[in-house]
Amino acid sequence: MNSKTKNTDQGKVLAGLDLGTTKISACMGRTCPDGSVEITGIGTRPSSGVRHGMVVNIEATVDAVKGAIQEAESMAGEKMNSAYVAIGGEHIKCVNSQGNAAIREGEVTKAILDLALESAIAIPLSNDEKIIHVIPQEYAIDWQEGIREPSGMSGTRLDANVHVVVGAKNALSNIAKCVGMCGLDIQDIVVEPIAAATSVLTDEEKELGVVLLDIGGGTTDVAVYTDGSLRHTEIIPIAGDSVTRDIAMTFRTPAQHAEQVKIKYACALQELTDEAESIRVPGLADRPATQIPCQMLASVVESRYRELYNLVHNKLQEAKISKEKLGSGVILTGGAATMEGAAELAEEIFHLPVSSGKPKNLQGLNDLYDNSAYSTCTGLLVYASSRKRGWMYEPRETRNGFKFSWRAIRTWLHKTYKQI
Repeated sequence: MNSKTKNTDQGKVLAGLDLGTTKISACMGRTCPDGSVEITGIGTRPSSGVRHGMVVNIEATVDAVKGAIQEAESMAGEKMNSAYVAIGGEHIKCVNSQGNAAIREGEVTKAILDLALESAIAIPLSNDEKIIHVIPQEYAIDWQEGIREPSGMSGTRLDANVHVVVGAKNALSNIAKCVGMCGLDIQDIVVEPIAAATSVLTDEEKELGVVLLDIGGGTTDVAVYTDGSLRHTEIIPIAGDSVTRDIAMTFRTPAQHAEQVKIKYACALQELTDEAESIRVPGLADRPATQIPCQMLASVVESRYRELYNLVHNKLQEAKISKEKLGSGVILTGGAATMEGAAELAEEIFHLPVSSGKPKNLQGLNDLYDNSAYSTCTGLLVYASSRKRGWMYEPRETRNGFKFSWRAIRTWLHKTYKQI
């Protein structure tokens, strides 16, 4: 919880893998004395084995991951041996939970703190679910609320509020298999909204309250902070690829042409387009190209973005997150968040100020890759550099549990493929 703790990992090689729907990204870097991260290498490959954040083709995913790793290693001049890996998908769920413990010795010790946190994470899980993250929000001692760091404080009862993120074991295992088949160990699994938020958001924005929307290719990742703490995470299977499919279906054009039309001409708010302008769209197979008004294209695109924003808005209402708590408004990041009109439409629907967010606290190659399409991947490096600063709790039963799981999977891979 103490962000001023000295980072003992200065100069340590950091690596991240983001297995996205449209691209696989690998990045490498080092921690700097000032706490920032120097990006030393980054590599990308088109993704065809991941859909909506879930691995659907292991062989295709492994090939893309290997290519991205090789490119990042070549640029960095170093070998990647282990990595922090981002995970997404609709299987990711979150819950805010509470727990408590008696302060028997008069003051809060680490043992008492652990008891309260373990009590808070005693939530019902199915056989296929695993806790990925436990993030303390705040504590109370004898019902005095709003305590960030209770260690050493006096009282008789400690209450803990935490944000728990849960994922499907099968999805985690498939990610681990792909990474293991590339010869890497997994340092940790990080859900995409947390990785992006770690890179893009400032402490001040989190304190004032903010909604981060990371609109990628296959999913939109949502992270909501109020009073400096994570309150809600969500992964929604509507994003840039949804818009591409809408364009392809509506105007009967191949997907690759629909993607180019989206990138070059699409607008998420119809009123921003010129009714006199039109574009030429290639037809399917041998069919001739057609001329379509830009306003018609914008109408299709706006419908999908409006659906996405309304869905997020409803999720915030269900989570009982008040707009009055969101002083920093909405921050858009991700490749599909850069579309013209995306911010203006978001302001119309959320009735909050909307701005764009890019990775922060980066050095080195950020001049080349300082764009929101790499928010999650670079966020993994920032997450790795701050991992030991105490802002996340590791449950007792899962301490070293990830490492054990990855080791077991690598043993299986040794027996099956004889290549790792």
